[in-house]
Amino acid sequence: MQFQISTLIFDMDGVITDTMPYHLRAWKAVFASQGIRASREDIYKREGQKGIDSVRELFKEKDKSYTDVIGKRLLCDKEELFKKIFKRKFIAGSRLFIKKFHAQGFKLGLVTGTSRHEAQKLLPKGLWDCFDVTVCGCDVQNGKPHPEPYLKAIAKLKVSPQEALVFENAPFGIRSAKAAGLRCLALETSLPSSYLKNADAVFSSFKQIESKVKFIRHSEAKVVLTDTHSCSPKNLKMS
Repeated sequence: MQFQISTLIFDMDGVITDTMPYHLRAWKAVFASQGIRASREDIYKREGQKGIDSVRELFKEKDKSYTDVIGKRLLCDKEELFKKIFKRKFIAGSRLFIKKFHAQGFKLGLVTGTSRHEAQKLLPKGLWDCFDVTVCGCDVQNGKPHPEPYLKAIAKLKVSPQEALVFENAPFGIRSAKAAGLRCLALETSLPSSYLKNADAVFSSFKQIESKVKFIRHSEAKVVLTDTHSCSPKNLKMS
């Protein structure tokens, strides 16, 4: 199975950086201060969403009274706690994968719900500079699962949806990419494949992607899925 490709677009948390465990600890702590017990699923399934939207939704789900004043305060508290506890860690193979395709001349984009200021702290400059375009949480009105982040990325990259391929790890990110008309490969770094079923294919790691997917970039670049037995492909369309 093959389709034309010139551009790779990456989510950050859980795809490049192994930061979700620290986000989870910080979220659970601030929600607990409000008498809300937030589960791992509550947090991980919302990865990529704007923080204030996550707070508002959790309060509603847990039947707690919410105001924007409370929401903004909790979001500030969460961000401050995250800064104190996080350690810079990366998803295995992510940095080499990005640098490899940057060197091969693919266009690269980064689409994250994290603020630009924080994203630049999480990624080393040498990795940040690999991206031709970055779209951060502060750059959009509507965060994931709305298509705006990915639509903005492909507009800035000056490519059509058919030319780009997205790497995600969470349901909201996948929904955002698909709503923007993009193909999406999912990684099981945060959630099992049952949560990622809307992606075009699901993989356990970058190592598996490299072993199962062949990336070719000539004047007419193509990605060829060479083996579908060990991954979970879905709806990969011929170009």
